[in-house]
Amino acid sequence: MNKSITQATQNDKQISNSIKKFFKRFHVSSALKASNAYKKKGVPVMEIFQYLFLLIFSNRSMYMNLITGRNTPAFAKDTVYRFMKMIQINWIRFTTILSARIIKDAIIPLDSEDRANVLIIDDSMFERNCSKKVELLAKVYDHAKHAYRFGFRMLTLGWSDGSTFLQVNSVLLSTENRQNRINEATDVDKRTVGYRRRKLSMEKGTQAMLTLLDAAKKAAIPANYVLFDSWFSSPSTLHAVKNIGFDVIDMVKKTPKMFFRYNGENMSLTSIYNKNKKRRGRSRYLLSVMVDVVKDGEIIPAKMLLQMFRTMLSDNTELSDEKINELASAFMNTLPAMLKIRLQSHLCAMVQSLHLLQVWTKTIQARRPFTPKSLIKGLPVLTAVSIIMHLQRLQNGISITKNTVLMPSFPKAGLMPA
Repeated sequence: MNKSITQATQNDKQISNSIKKFFKRFHVSSALKASNAYKKKGVPVMEIFQYLFLLIFSNRSMYMNLITGRNTPAFAKDTVYRFMKMIQINWIRFTTILSARIIKDAIIPLDSEDRANVLIIDDSMFERNCSKKVELLAKVYDHAKHAYRFGFRMLTLGWSDGSTFLQVNSVLLSTENRQNRINEATDVDKRTVGYRRRKLSMEKGTQAMLTLLDAAKKAAIPANYVLFDSWFSSPSTLHAVKNIGFDVIDMVKKTPKMFFRYNGENMSLTSIYNKNKKRRGRSRYLLSVMVDVVKDGEIIPAKMLLQMFRTMLSDNTELSDEKINELASAFMNTLPAMLKIRLQSHLCAMVQSLHLLQVWTKTIQARRPFTPKSLIKGLPVLTAVSIIMHLQRLQNGISITKNTVLMPSFPKAGLMPA
């Protein structure tokens, strides 16, 4: 018994030292100040923040620490609750700044110059079926299960170099439809970041996506392209992302309501395909044509690439068909869960199962034993992914009552070998 307690105490000390080294290396204190996370008096923010990290990585709650007397902080639990309810802290800015420092300091130096760095946007279901009083709780349609669920849509912006995926920031989306909202937002000062976050959660996903991309651009995160699927694809979105300063590679919706200018005419995707013949020979692509994406008189030249089961659009016309396909495949392979959702929506069950089997087979075959270089690269990234993903409770901007137990939950944050 005493031996296990001693071992647990040693583990806590090692975790605490690792957290302090991480905070020092990536200047977490200055990132907090830049995000308006500070206190004029009382316990310093850094002490509270380090304590929260210790709870997460030691897999314990503050309640159990107070009961057992282990790692008891030098401040009361109400201090932690007040910190987590501070509505002036810009958590999107904090996670974006921290991600930018990790990418530039720990990942980019190990990458070759010919790697294409990309930002990836996608959403997933964040279920809260047992909740009743959570702010802005809504009935959200789950495209994977084809049913409504109680919860939110978690819109996530990630960064990838083809071998590493790092979450940059995210936002929980409720719904703009008032009838589908179970609870409304708490009244807060309209001048605060907390009010803007609540307002953002009730906007469309495309508008929230632009907010996340704008934060990434201001933090100077190195990325050549933005990748997203057909749920966010439209001429207005392409123009908006282009105005922020990113090139776009996205999947295109097959809908008669979306038009592209081809040979001087506004045509739908189906019409463009019907006007052209399939390439002769054993081509991997059904069609590759140049189109114009027009919005309010502004024109963006783009290359449209059609493959079996998917159509891709890139506003970088200098990219080859193979490069567009490679980057689009990187998007699909980085988020296999999202790939499964899309296949469920568009393909029959037999084709879906076969394709997923091929994807996972390729993933398993591509894995190699970690070399010292990839191990060095993986350690800080794994730490960063875990830390940033655990900030979602803070970043969501949802009020926390005194009865809330701070119980950490470990996400499935994995690494792809270099």
